[in-house]
Amino acid sequence: MTENVWGYRDTAGHLAGADLTGYKVEATDGSIGKVDKHSEDIGSAYIVVDTGPWIFGKEILLPAGAVSRVEPDEQKIYVDRTKEQIKAAPEFDRDIHLGNEDYHRQVGGYYDRPHDV
Repeated sequence: MTENVWGYRDTAGHLAGADLTGYKVEATDGSIGKVDKHSEDIGSAYIVVDTGPWIFGKEILLPAGAVSRVEPDEQKIYVDRTKEQIKAAPEFDRDIHLGNEDYHRQVGGYYDRPHDV
């Protein structure tokens, strides 16, 4: 994916400091929800997506490197994975996993490996 899975790509169009909360998130094969929280921390940037009814109201954590582009005018974020690939990612629980280095490594490893898109 990228050399740094936890950083936005230079080509993504993300402007530092922009509030992404509420942006719709689009996988390569359709909508997966809306941004509930995001971080721009260097080396650990991510978005937390509220999936709504798609996977029964769960939240998912996506490293910033999964973001292929940000469209501020549309308030949409596009990611380079399918719904199934995102659904198969390590399960996320905000109370346990935010700031947890082991989980961070597990998710980073999942998104950094090649996937058939």
